[in-house]
This record gives sequence, C-alpha cells and structure tokens, in this order.
Amino acid sequence: MPEKKKIKVPVMADLAATQQLPEILFWVGCAGSFDDRYLRVTQDIVRILDYIGISWAVLGPEESCSGDPAKRAGNEFLFQFQALQNISILNAYGIRKILTACPHCFNTIKNEYPELGGNYEVLHHSQFIQQLIDEGKLRLSDNETYKGKKITFHDSCYLGRANEVYEAPRQVIEALDANLVEMKRCKQNGLCCGAGGAQMFKEPEKGNQDINIARTEEAVNTGAEIIAAGCPFCMTMLTDGIKRVSPEKNIPVMDIAELVARKLDL
Repeated sequence: MPEKKKIKVPVMADLAATQQLPEILFWVGCAGSFDDRYLRVTQDIVRILDYIGISWAVLGPEESCSGDPAKRAGNEFLFQFQALQNISILNAYGIRKILTACPHCFNTIKNEYPELGGNYEVLHHSQFIQQLIDEGKLRLSDNETYKGKKITFHDSCYLGRANEVYEAPRQVIEALDANLVEMKRCKQNGLCCGAGGAQMFKEPEKGNQDINIARTEEAVNTGAEIIAAGCPFCMTMLTDGIKRVSPEKNIPVMDIAELVARKLDL
C-alpha cells in the first residue's frame, strides 16, 4: 500500500492574517484532537477535504470543547461559558459554515449556539460526504474494497433522533458498492450505544446488561463484516463491545470517513 501523503493543516488565525476566509471551518472536536483512534478519522477527513480542493481551516489552539458534556451533565453555567468563548472566536473570524465529525458537537453548535448568538450552517461529515458524491465532486475509485461486503450502520442518537439525519450515511455506504444490512433497531428506533448524555465519562449504573453490549450484539447478529459509525463516542463503545461480544471475529468498527478514504486510495 502506498505511503500516505503528509497532511498540512491550515489554521484560521494564519489565514485571517492574510485576510482569507475559508469556505468551510473544520471543527475537529475533543475526540478528533486527542483520542488516538479518532485521530485517524480526523486525518481521513482532512485528506478528503484536500482531495476535493475546497478551502478550509481549523481553529487549532483556539478551539475548545463545544460544551456538550457540561450541558448534558447539568452544568449549564460551564456550558454557556464554553459556548460563548467559542462563539466569540467564530464570529470574530466571520465563520458561516462548519463541518464536524462529532454528532455531539454537531447538535450543540447547530441547535444550541444560536440562542447565544452563534448562527452557522453546520454539517455532519456524513452529510458533507454524501453531498460531494451526489454532486460528482467526490469520485470513488473502482477498487473492490467493499464490493459485496456486509456493512451495518449504527445511528448515533445526536445525529439520528436528535437531528433526523438517517439517509446520508446510508447513501454513502451504498455508494461504496457494499451490502448495507440493518440492525433490528435502527433509524428512529435505534438503540443508544450507552455514551450519550455525558454517560461516556462515568461507569454505567447496575443492571442486567450494559447498553453497549446489547447494541454490539445487535450489530453482530446482522452478520456484518464491518460496523460503521459516525461518532467518536459510539466508535469507542462499539469497539469495546466487540472485545466482549465477539473477540474471535474481531469485526472492525470504522467511521464513514475511513470507509470513503479507502475508496479514494488516499
């Protein structure tokens, strides 16, 4: 496999210094910045952005947490402090369009920032990629990486039920020439991975079964060879679930961006 090209990441402050405003701001998020596994997803999104030749940038050290975990945990004061700090920076740069790979950031910036003065067009990366494919800007190669492979998609709560984004990730998977197989509970009836509502950062309450185990069992029961996700939290919970539910099969959990990047030979 050819060595991947080195990634060059434009930073908003540097562009602003030369009076440039990128077409899109890539909101990397905490997981995309610091989680070793999701860093690979961040890199593939950057490669896709470079592949299509769009002007983009990140906030770099000026980006802080969107405030989602604080709000879900009930700390409204901390949430507003974090959100207002981000909004002040985004508005100062004149940002209008934001791309993010995290449904938690997507939901918070899209639906909760406006009441604090932050009004932006916000896209989840599955929506963005699906639009690029539809418009012919993202041409997938003819390699048979996923031809006939069974792939199931896990609906993130903040992407699905909270924002009704169901078809975009599925259309991307179908464009890969893969065989999309659905879990029994999917789309509007999808089951949470167990990480939402700030549960990612605490031990689960006592019960008969952890939610991520129940959800992973549903994914494995589809016969899928790959479990696709569009959320860093979901990816962590499902990956941990596979280790307990079906370690012998070692079914990979992959982000939508990773799947697409391999069809672009990036």
